[in-house]
Amino acid sequence: MIATGMLVVMAGVFLVARAFRDIHPAMGYVLAFSEAAMVGGLADWFAVTALFRHPLGIPIPHTAIIPMNKDRIADTMAAFLQENFLTVPVISRRIRAMNVAQSLGEFLDPREEGGEGQSLRLRAGVANLFGDVLESLDPEKLGGLAKGALRTQLEKLDVAPLLGQLLGAAIADKRHMPLFEDFVRWAGGVLEDNEALIREMIHDRANAILRWTKLDETIANAILDGLYKLLAETVVIPDHPVRKKVEEGLEDLAHKLVHDPEMQATVNGLKLEILHNPAFARWLDGMWERGRAALLKATRNPHGALSGQFGESLGELGGALREDARLQHLVNRFARRTLVGTAIRYGEQIVRLVSETVRRWDAQTVTDRIEGAVGRDLQFIRINGTLVGGLVGVLIHLVDTLL
Repeated sequence: MIATGMLVVMAGVFLVARAFRDIHPAMGYVLAFSEAAMVGGLADWFAVTALFRHPLGIPIPHTAIIPMNKDRIADTMAAFLQENFLTVPVISRRIRAMNVAQSLGEFLDPREEGGEGQSLRLRAGVANLFGDVLESLDPEKLGGLAKGALRTQLEKLDVAPLLGQLLGAAIADKRHMPLFEDFVRWAGGVLEDNEALIREMIHDRANAILRWTKLDETIANAILDGLYKLLAETVVIPDHPVRKKVEEGLEDLAHKLVHDPEMQATVNGLKLEILHNPAFARWLDGMWERGRAALLKATRNPHGALSGQFGESLGELGGALREDARLQHLVNRFARRTLVGTAIRYGEQIVRLVSETVRRWDAQTVTDRIEGAVGRDLQFIRINGTLVGGLVGVLIHLVDTLL
């Protein structure tokens, strides 16, 4: 409005100066200023407008530059991101100069920000910004990137030795026995719930003599009593043979998982079969959707997400990160390796995601977002063009008068 208003004022001054230019020689300078100011203002109006749309709706060549070159802008943004942010030297240099752990601690610790209210307001702003970015990205592309990365890492993971080490550690600490006892109790409950079915099976398989003499009932009672006794003794007696047999079997399984190539190949085959199973893909899709929805919900309600015991834990973690130099070193080293590794593995995919997301935007969306970001400065170009044009007009008129 200011830039357009100045252009209208210059037009009015031009008409008045033109009508009264013979009254005084100074009116020539006013006329030259207003005339050149109109030219400068109109030229800059055309230049600014041509960036975003066709001036006056006329399809003049090389106008509406941003809408017409949306895809090229997307590729340029992606290339700029990759060349200036996602290269290993840049990330290493930036992260080496930063104390990520201390910054994170100051962010999480409410004491550093002068109170919990200010801390939550800051976190709320960051959370909303993160939510806006997450919503603007293509969910299918982002989900495919996340699920693909997870599937790739799972395929590379050597599961068998890890399971063997976990099982061996559990056996060494006797942490497996409560689980075994719970299984035995569960088996006892299943046996009790299906006692009638077992009796019926024994009765159906007994011959006529056994049924006539009621020995089938005696046999069924003996079998059930024996099973109940075996299960009860297995739970109660610490050195029961069944316990020892199970423990020996688990120890042998843990040893094979760590040292037996054949067992490792079998486990790896089962892992790959599960990963390529359509049911696993559906489960992964559901997990991604639930995780994304929960993340968006948390970003839209950061106060609720950061309150209570969880918020207190975050505050304690922030204090430790700010004060513990050894913890800072560990976190900074982990952050450096993680960011560099991410840039190496997924840099091209991240850049492609940005490019394809911008390409998916319609031309009007791109135009509105860029114009909203830089439009104010562009209007100052119009204002400056009007003033500079007027001053140049006065200068030209002065030179013309002197000559």
